[in-house]
Amino acid sequence: MREETLIFKDVALLITHYNRSLSLERLLKSFEDIHIRFNEIIVSDDCSDEKHLTRLNQLKEKHNFKLVSSDKNRGLGNNINKGQQAVTSPFTLYIQEDFVPKAAFRQRLKDAIDLIQKDTTIDLVRFYAYRKHPYLAPIKNGFSEIRFCFWWPSYWQFHCYSDHPHLKRSNFCKKFGNYAEGFNVDITEFKMVISFLKRKGKAVIHEDFQKIFDQINSVQEPSQASRKEFRKLLQSQNCLLIPRIIYRNTKARIRYLFWQTS
Repeated sequence: MREETLIFKDVALLITHYNRSLSLERLLKSFEDIHIRFNEIIVSDDCSDEKHLTRLNQLKEKHNFKLVSSDKNRGLGNNINKGQQAVTSPFTLYIQEDFVPKAAFRQRLKDAIDLIQKDTTIDLVRFYAYRKHPYLAPIKNGFSEIRFCFWWPSYWQFHCYSDHPHLKRSNFCKKFGNYAEGFNVDITEFKMVISFLKRKGKAVIHEDFQKIFDQINSVQEPSQASRKEFRKLLQSQNCLLIPRIIYRNTKARIRYLFWQTS
């Protein structure tokens, strides 16, 4: 028996894209496969190559999304900002094109909408993470509030905000500022992390996040994010675990204290 199509009339799907049109096609099809529709779909492209732009225009006709283009590659911050400006719905589901929702996302999104509509203090509902956040306070339906205190020891607690798939109010940037432009993806994300924390943002995450989305980077369309060689070394050497923890904790706290937010 075919599942009923869920139509989220108050939600815009915002997808940032750069040179991964096959991944974008897979993402759009995955929502059709689990029978989810949105009030609007915005694809914000960061000046992709011609072959991807051609495919984007083909996909636009098929999936009826609004394409927000750029005449120059300006980075993730600008790509999110211009895409968000095109949103007209009260809520935004933000996803980068290399993610794929699983069947469980149908119910998780319903629960998230219910949660954020009823609790006006919630700014962000997250659906994915690389690891469990160290400080969580259960709410309901598997969602927990992400807690932060500068004096608590874990580096990972800083990541209350994340660019991973999330639902937010479409006026998010009025409270937390626009995404920083002119920086690499890591700096752009962490500047929003700091802004979110300093402005007392409230985020929740589903504790079963590994069963909601997959992140897929193929050989054809690998990750577009670059990493500095020192960071690659830190991530690859187990013998550097303790220095890595100290380094990350120190850097995060210095940034929190001294970085300016918009």
